[in-house]
Amino acid sequence: MADLVPLSRAPRPARPRPSEPEPLWRRMVGEQLRRRRHDRDETLIETAENAGVSPQYLSEVERGLKEPSSEMIAAIAGALDTSLIELTSAVADELRQATAAPASAAVSTSRGALALAA
Repeated sequence: MADLVPLSRAPRPARPRPSEPEPLWRRMVGEQLRRRRHDRDETLIETAENAGVSPQYLSEVERGLKEPSSEMIAAIAGALDTSLIELTSAVADELRQATAAPASAAVSTSRGALALAA
């Protein structure tokens, strides 16, 4: 009978982990909706009535706890007199800012280091 010989595994290289996870889309949409509602000095109840949703649902959307359908986002955006393109553009801009490299980061090129400005 043959002897069993244990094989050793080489350690896996550590994956670089970002210091913070990327923000969730639903949380960013919710924050943008809440900001727009506050800018209009509306209550949850007023905006929810205009959008045809319950105040509880709108509250959960604003807090990033619900993943609303595109129809729900459109209804809430319409109640806030904004378009889907305006809303999604604002959220995309915030995501870019939240995930952008620091302005002091240096990029190595064949001619030397290049400083990036935000």
